[in-house]
Amino acid sequence: MIGIWQHANQTFLLGLCIVTTLAFALPITFAPLRWAALMRWRLPVDTDLAVYFGRCLGCFILIVEVLMLRAALDGTALVTVFEILTLIFASMVLLHIIGAIQRIQPWTETAEIGLYSALFLLTLAFFPVAA
Repeated sequence: MIGIWQHANQTFLLGLCIVTTLAFALPITFAPLRWAALMRWRLPVDTDLAVYFGRCLGCFILIVEVLMLRAALDGTALVTVFEILTLIFASMVLLHIIGAIQRIQPWTETAEIGLYSALFLLTLAFFPVAA
């Protein structure tokens, strides 16, 4: 069963990327409450939505943590992990700046602009490059 369609793995990834970007990533990023309503969450009374989003985010963070640990211990996918971290930290800077401009987040989130900016710069400074 595993790998029976491996000849089409890149096509699968491209299709999966397009579908999940359009159905989940873009709507959840730019219109989370509209997405939640489409998914039949009861708004605004359903506070379980916040728990759901938090758990989803937590799962993705744990995945990145595992990738970082593996790269740190044996060098597996070192460049890829640094690429992922660079994109995460850059997007977090942008996300927190937008939240600050819109005045929709507590000051602690706005303070994270500095944290994510520092992590972005540190990631670039430690980025593995060919010798």
